[in-house]
Amino acid sequence: MAQPTNTFDTYDSVGIREDLSDIIYSVTPDDTPFYTACKKTKATNTLHEWQTDSLRNSAVNAHVEGGDTTADVVSPTVRLGNYTQIFKNAVTIADTEDGVLKAGRKQEMAYQMLKEARQQKLDIEKALFENQARVSGSATVARKLAGLGAWLATNSSKGTGGADPVQNASNPAGSTTRTDGTQRVFDQAKFDAVMESIWTNGGDPDRVYLSPFQMNKALGFTGNNNQRSTVQAGDAKVVKSLDVYVTPWGTVEFMPSRENRSRDVYILQNDMFCTAILRPTKSVALAKTGDSTKRQILTELTLVSKNEAASGIVADLTAS
Repeated sequence: MAQPTNTFDTYDSVGIREDLSDIIYSVTPDDTPFYTACKKTKATNTLHEWQTDSLRNSAVNAHVEGGDTTADVVSPTVRLGNYTQIFKNAVTIADTEDGVLKAGRKQEMAYQMLKEARQQKLDIEKALFENQARVSGSATVARKLAGLGAWLATNSSKGTGGADPVQNASNPAGSTTRTDGTQRVFDQAKFDAVMESIWTNGGDPDRVYLSPFQMNKALGFTGNNNQRSTVQAGDAKVVKSLDVYVTPWGTVEFMPSRENRSRDVYILQNDMFCTAILRPTKSVALAKTGDSTKRQILTELTLVSKNEAASGIVADLTAS
C-alpha cells in the first residue's frame, strides 16, 4: 500500500542520531597453546644456558671373581644456550582522541594497548615454533631465539633432501636451522615411526602440535594398537576438548595450532620445554614529544629445550 500524500518519513528527516553499538566484535584468534603450556623460568642474561646429560648404552656387565675394577669412562655434561629475543610493539595516539566521544571504548590508548598485547602473544608463539636459528645480535642486528625447528634433531621424519639442524662442537644446538625437503602427505606410519624413535631414546611425549589441515589427517588414524578418543573437560579450562591418541610408545594429546608451520608436526614431551623470561611483559609510557601520547608493550624471553631427544618432528608435509 502506498504512503499517504505528504507523509514525512525517516528518509526526509534530518538529525536522526546514529545507532552505533557500544560493543566492538573481534573474531581474531589469540590462543597460544605452546607458549601457555611452557613453564616460565627466570633468565638473568641475554644468553640463557643450561646443561644436559645422558646415560651410556647398556652392556651385559659380567666380571671375573676377584678381578680388579676399572672405572667407567665419564662423559661431561653438555652445555646449551639460547638468546633472549625482544618482542616490542608501540602505539601513538593523538591527544585529541581523549576529547572525542567514542563507541565501544572510553580510552583509545587502553583499547589499542590491550589489542597490541594479544598480538604480541601471537608473535611469541610464532617465534617459539619457528624454524629459526639463534642470533647473538649486535648494535645493529636484533637478537633472536632459536625456535623448535632449530632444536629437534634426534627423532625426525623428513622428505627427500630434508636435513636435521647440525649440532656439533662447531655448531652448538640451536645455531642452525632445519633444511626443508620435498613435501609429502602426513600419515600414521610417519607419525608412529617418530613416536617409536622418541621412546627408544628415552622420551615420553605427551602433546602433538599441528595445523588444522594436519589435524584433519590425524583424525583418520586407525588400527588395533592405535586408538584415538575425544576427552571432554568438566571445568572451565582453556582446553575444553582434545583428542587423545594411544600407541605402544605412549599416549599423546593432539593440539591444533595456528602459529606453527603447517608442514611441521611437533611431537613433544612438554615438560622438556620452558620459556626463560629476562623481562616480563610490561606496558610503559614513552617520552612525550608533541601533541600525542606514546606507549609500548615489551617482553624479552627465550625458549629452553632441556633435552631435544625427548621430542620429535614429522617434517616436510604437504599443507593443502
